[in-house]
Amino acid sequence: MSAQGLIHGPLGRNCIHLCVDMQGLFEAGAPWAVPWMERVVPVIEALTEAHAPATIFTRFIPVKRAEEAPGSWSRYYRRWADVTLEKIDPALVEIVPNLARFVPPARVFDKHVYSPWTEGALDRLLGGSETDAIVITGGETDVCVLATVLGAVDRGYRVVLVADAICSSADETHDALMRVYRSRFSEQIELATVEEILDDWRL
Repeated sequence: MSAQGLIHGPLGRNCIHLCVDMQGLFEAGAPWAVPWMERVVPVIEALTEAHAPATIFTRFIPVKRAEEAPGSWSRYYRRWADVTLEKIDPALVEIVPNLARFVPPARVFDKHVYSPWTEGALDRLLGGSETDAIVITGGETDVCVLATVLGAVDRGYRVVLVADAICSSADETHDALMRVYRSRFSEQIELATVEEILDDWRL
């Protein structure tokens, strides 16, 4: 589905770029490989290069072992036992090198569930700042990006999804979510290309 552009006008100095889970865990050959990831990393890299100080990379950190996870997460990690911290190569939780090179001034934020908002640390990180808009990239469109988007919407941020810089492992659900983002949240979510954002993010 095509992007709409920045329908609410240019972005300004109070915008941040929140890049979701661009980690080794999701690269080709990894346990949770996302085939599209290699396609979007260069796009995210271009955006980050232009706005590194305003960028926050999230990392999804699995539990050490399934028994430590609460509720249905315990069942989840029994299914994905090979992705617990006691079994995976620790390097897989790191941000991919093409993006990690921007840290610092970009920052890294760790989370243990799909949403970066649930544990309150992101609210504290942004607390006291004048952030009013969040540009979102990363993966997956229909899991962690979805949770990130909805949390930002609930908090009243202007939310801009970079249409050519988000990815999923499933075309069908990616396409479905893009339709939902555009049609059901038309007043609260904008879809723009990285080119449009780079042209209209004014410092």
